[in-house]
Amino acid sequence: MGTALPEQTYIKAITETLAQAMRDDDRVFVLGEDVAEGGPYTATAGLAEEFGTQRVINTPISEAAITGVAIGAAQSGMRPVLEIMFIDFITLALDQLVNGAAKAHFMSGGQLTVPLVLRTQGGAGQRGAAQHSQSLESWLTHVPGLKVVMPSRPADAAGLLTSAIADPNPVVFIENKTLYFRRGEVNGEPVPIGKAATLREGKDVTIVALSALVDDALAAAELLDGIDAEVIDPRTLVPLDLDTIVESVRKTGRLVIAHEAVEHGGVGAEIAAQVQSAAFDHLDAPVVRVGAPFAPIPFSPPLEDAWLPGIDAVVAAVQEVCR
Repeated sequence: MGTALPEQTYIKAITETLAQAMRDDDRVFVLGEDVAEGGPYTATAGLAEEFGTQRVINTPISEAAITGVAIGAAQSGMRPVLEIMFIDFITLALDQLVNGAAKAHFMSGGQLTVPLVLRTQGGAGQRGAAQHSQSLESWLTHVPGLKVVMPSRPADAAGLLTSAIADPNPVVFIENKTLYFRRGEVNGEPVPIGKAATLREGKDVTIVALSALVDDALAAAELLDGIDAEVIDPRTLVPLDLDTIVESVRKTGRLVIAHEAVEHGGVGAEIAAQVQSAAFDHLDAPVVRVGAPFAPIPFSPPLEDAWLPGIDAVVAAVQEVCR
């Protein structure tokens, strides 16, 4: 029997990866609101004590300024990791991120690179109401020049963050708040950006699930009576590992895509379009999407719970596609 790998929480995997990257490379530094105090979820706890406040920089409350400083530093040869406290606030940084970071390499004819990582937190379920709970990854996947990663497990959070910091391109690293204190084995190895993970083998239906919906999809697969579901976590939305998904769909003939974001205009629609283009003749039923209703996220706990897609929604979608 092999030696068991050490377990960590998702948030501790983030912290340890940031610390190791800063030990390995003096160009790596962290900036954002309250990062020297550990940030809102303790992701940067202890970094200021080890590396000092010249490398763990508290900023004013200005997402545009944080992102602008990071872009300038990255273009000057540094490797900044900035934190936008909630993905809802990325609205205030989009001009810098979309018109600056994403386009600098192209518009400079390859003379400039922007090796920054923008960490941000999305997701509902913690009673944060409509302005602190959104999943806005589809906005970012629409922008050429940005890589977008969305890990669901501690090992992937660590491995993808290592790869993101080493990448010469701007990477948006989206974490889900409800995953922070879930535990899992962490091997310390980098995870390549653009490679999906097949977490459960199956022959009847493919479930592609993102972030917090990955565990829901795995739980749903165990509840399906007489239906053998394969579960895939893309891990990276841009670039998307379409080959792994299409190979699975050619085997199963059916596809369900599940994410917490609002279903309308979500990443699931893009994945569905790409799969039907690549594997239309292998589909035995229309692709079914699972997502949230087209409504702001309620503050009321019972209403928020009803708004959130989860295990029951995935089970219902699989049963529909397998009828």
